[in-house]
Amino acid sequence: MWHTVRVIAWDALSHFNNDDGWAFASHVALSTLMAIFPFLIFAASLAGFLGADYFAQYAVPLLFETWPNTIAEPVTREVQAVLSGERGDLLTIGVLLALFFASNGVEALRTSLNRAYRQVESRSFISLRLQSFGFVLLATICLTIVSLMLVAAPIIHSVLLSRAPDLVPEVFAFDALRIIIAIIVLLVGLAISHIYLPEGKRRIVDILPGMALTILFWVVGSWGFVTYLDNFGRYSTTYAGLASIIVALVFLYMVSAIFIIGGELNAAIMRFRALHSAGGLPFHRSSQRQGR
Repeated sequence: MWHTVRVIAWDALSHFNNDDGWAFASHVALSTLMAIFPFLIFAASLAGFLGADYFAQYAVPLLFETWPNTIAEPVTREVQAVLSGERGDLLTIGVLLALFFASNGVEALRTSLNRAYRQVESRSFISLRLQSFGFVLLATICLTIVSLMLVAAPIIHSVLLSRAPDLVPEVFAFDALRIIIAIIVLLVGLAISHIYLPEGKRRIVDILPGMALTILFWVVGSWGFVTYLDNFGRYSTTYAGLASIIVALVFLYMVSAIFIIGGELNAAIMRFRALHSAGGLPFHRSSQRQGR
């Protein structure tokens, strides 16, 4: 088993390193950062058109719930400042461009996952871009629905408390509910990304190892990065007013690398299984020398 773990880990990490994984992580990080504002502008405009004026108040903090507070707070503040103004440009050129730029973040994820899974894209540019638009619209609708749930939850709790005080606790953990919803959104987003974005077909069981690795490294990496910022990082002395954006970009770079490595792990396990079933196993040179 230890040898199998070493073979799979070496296959995943060596392919990530040799196939420009670090460069793709920076591409995904920058594309994600540039897509956040257009996506939220489009989502807020669509939500406002549908009558969900509470979108910016509830959906934006939820979107950054899985980020460390040190990093998420300044970004959330800037995003809400952008969305606080009146926007009556739904379905105009500005919002359609926001939709296009938001879909660029999806395309960056697709490209990196195709490299991780060793796939060559065969679908047309139009079908891929339409799929990216669909994912942006789906994410907008899901965030709007979740925001509605967060708005309705305290109201429902108050009604139930007034009618059945013995059955309903007085204190309702809305913060815990928000965190649970954010984790569910993250898991669903990871699953959709690994299954539908890259070329080829994968089962849910094929992507679970990479998802578990992504969540684990996300938690550990976030804790380590925040600890570094609190004790050693002094980005404000170097980047002045741009410090919060640079910190967010560095954090996204770390998360993007973790995300791609999760895909590399899934691909390495799938490749190992295929070779095992075919009767040929990948070995290191050192292992081959030992066998001889």
